[in-house]
Amino acid sequence: MRLLLCLAEHPGEVVSIDDLLNQVWPGVTVTSDSVYQAVTSLRRQLGDDAKQPTYIATVPRLGYRMIATVSPWDTPMPRPRSRAGFMWAAVGALCLAMIVTFMVRGKAANSNPSASTAIAQQPAKSIAVLPFLDLTDKMANEIFADGMTEELIDKLTKIPGLRVAAPRSSFLLKGKKMPIAEVSRTLGVAYLLDGSVRKSGAMGRIAARLIRADNGYVVWSETYDRPWDDLLKVQDDIAGEVAKALRASIGENEPGSGVKSNSP
Repeated sequence: MRLLLCLAEHPGEVVSIDDLLNQVWPGVTVTSDSVYQAVTSLRRQLGDDAKQPTYIATVPRLGYRMIATVSPWDTPMPRPRSRAGFMWAAVGALCLAMIVTFMVRGKAANSNPSASTAIAQQPAKSIAVLPFLDLTDKMANEIFADGMTEELIDKLTKIPGLRVAAPRSSFLLKGKKMPIAEVSRTLGVAYLLDGSVRKSGAMGRIAARLIRADNGYVVWSETYDRPWDDLLKVQDDIAGEVAKALRASIGENEPGSGVKSNSP
């Protein structure tokens, strides 16, 4: 919310990473990764596409820019007299739109009980690896992100008893905004694995998370930092570690065995 407000106070202007850190996390020692994660989360909530943004645009090496139109809520309410009041009204309008969107989605899901039934009928030990997001500067490492996805699929297929959706099926959903339940039904799986790739200098950071489709909860997540010198080795190492972790995690989260959210 503070991030959204900070960007909305400077519509059309580039807000640097340092300014965001100072204004959104005042008095707290955090790194630029916090900004990247918050922007990614906000974009996900807004249904925004980083490559073709409607709300927040990335300005490589500089920061982020609010490109959505910011204006006061058009109602008979008293007009805000101050600049701060004006911005709060604008952000309030945007938040209200987000809440209405979530309510509509929730109502649609609740009005279709067959959706939950369909997910429950998927094989208990089945998973799809969704294309990893390229969150590096200028998004110049999409090939590596796609390779990470394929390497994970290859490693997971070697786990006995685990059904893994084919790469072709997973990549058909690349760039599409779909609810978890719909993705699960489309690919015929009970679990989804997604993640992202980031880079800072000579270091790369690969994040992965396992989502249980029937309730949408994240049951496992981990972040891996590796030197960005041998990309094939990075892919192989990370895929191996993720596969090892998921081998235990999926088994532990079977119905009747409880849910374990900590990393193995």
